[in-house]
Amino acid sequence: MQHVKGKTYEVLEIGETASFTKTITETDICLFAGISGDFNPMHVDEAYASKTKFKTRIAHGPVAQSLIAPVLGTKLPGLGTVAVEMFSRFLAPVYPGDTITATAEVIEKVADKKQIRLKLTWINQKQDLVIEGEALVSPPR
Repeated sequence: MQHVKGKTYEVLEIGETASFTKTITETDICLFAGISGDFNPMHVDEAYASKTKFKTRIAHGPVAQSLIAPVLGTKLPGLGTVAVEMFSRFLAPVYPGDTITATAEVIEKVADKKQIRLKLTWINQKQDLVIEGEALVSPPR
């Protein structure tokens, strides 16, 4: 398998975007609970979750948040990218069965360190913004 190096600082342009879309499944939620050790009943127990303000189970925040990883690591900037910092705000719940599109947009080129600042958004199938944030990355050299 041939691996193609991602875009370098020099070729990246302000406004450039890339996305990844995935439907969050029951399996994703169960696997994340096992990997992380977070068995909060809000995520894994429908009887408990039905009595909460959400009325049903919701996915762990990092399940949807992690969908930005294939964007940064394989698309924009791509292979060879190193994440320096990332922050996000969780604006709305993600439910099992929701289809989430994670998008990164180049918003700044930091010349002195040859780093890229990206606006991050996560939108569900209803076009609701469920997570927003930013990342600072070092693209491949």
